[in-house]
Amino acid sequence: MRGESWNISRRHLLKKAAFGAGLAALGFPIVNADEPAKKLRLGGPLSEKFNSPDEWVAVVKKYGYRAAICPLDAKASDAIIKAYEDAAKNADITIAEVGAWGNNPIAPDEKTAKDSIAGCQRQLALADKIGARCCVNVSGSRNPKSWAGDNPENLTKETFDKIVEATRQIIDGVKPTRTYFTLEAMCWAYPYSADTYLELIKAIDRKQFGVHFDPTNLMCSPDRFYHSGPVIREFFDKLGPMIRSCHAKDAALEPKALAHLSEVRPGLGGLDYKTFLTELTKYPEVPLMLEHLSGAEEYKLAADHLRTVAASIGATF
Repeated sequence: MRGESWNISRRHLLKKAAFGAGLAALGFPIVNADEPAKKLRLGGPLSEKFNSPDEWVAVVKKYGYRAAICPLDAKASDAIIKAYEDAAKNADITIAEVGAWGNNPIAPDEKTAKDSIAGCQRQLALADKIGARCCVNVSGSRNPKSWAGDNPENLTKETFDKIVEATRQIIDGVKPTRTYFTLEAMCWAYPYSADTYLELIKAIDRKQFGVHFDPTNLMCSPDRFYHSGPVIREFFDKLGPMIRSCHAKDAALEPKALAHLSEVRPGLGGLDYKTFLTELTKYPEVPLMLEHLSGAEEYKLAADHLRTVAASIGATF
């Protein structure tokens, strides 16, 4: 892992470790909590058009971002990809992630699953070429109508094994050296917690399998919602050195006959962002990417909120 301590193989470490112990106890860097907070990297979607690497950099800077979603698709030529990579490096912009969204590598239809694995491989290859920190997708779903939908079969041992096999195929088919394939947690699919992520890491057993963190997606119950701070700390304690990119959303609880959790703009919900950003100061190169908002004004309000929270703990973006 570039710029990070990763000298002992994960296979050796995970064989020695109990899952509940987490990675922090396995010889990874111990962060001094008394160190001053650092400058973090914020990013998000861009609503303005651009036609060149320089124009792209200007738009990213205009938003006050130091991280960005990959601005290209897998059809881009190697020369164009290199031009955007160089522009990002020169401007100190981290290309956080390449999405592999819409692909369902564990679809019940075999052709859909095969095509989805190939789609993830194309996106992973793009991430490796441009030097993105990760390629990210959800693990998929056994729902025949939705690539990321809920289904009773999603949380079975058989599906876990399918995820392991599909993820190995994706990574082995590309053999990335600069980036990592990651899975975004979902409430109704693997991984849905820090411990199930650790189980996947051990089972997949590939060096280039990393971690993506979206704490809002872990808010599966009132208990987790009311105690989001401990949920976030546990995730960082167990997986922090392997986190490649994070998403920034928020959750709001709507008590009805049954508890209902809704995704909302950061600042309008109850997610413990003070804890989230405090943990991120231990890994300041891990980007935090806003998503799922309706337009430039919504993204500005979300970014302003995160900057206010960061200032409250002595950090900046």
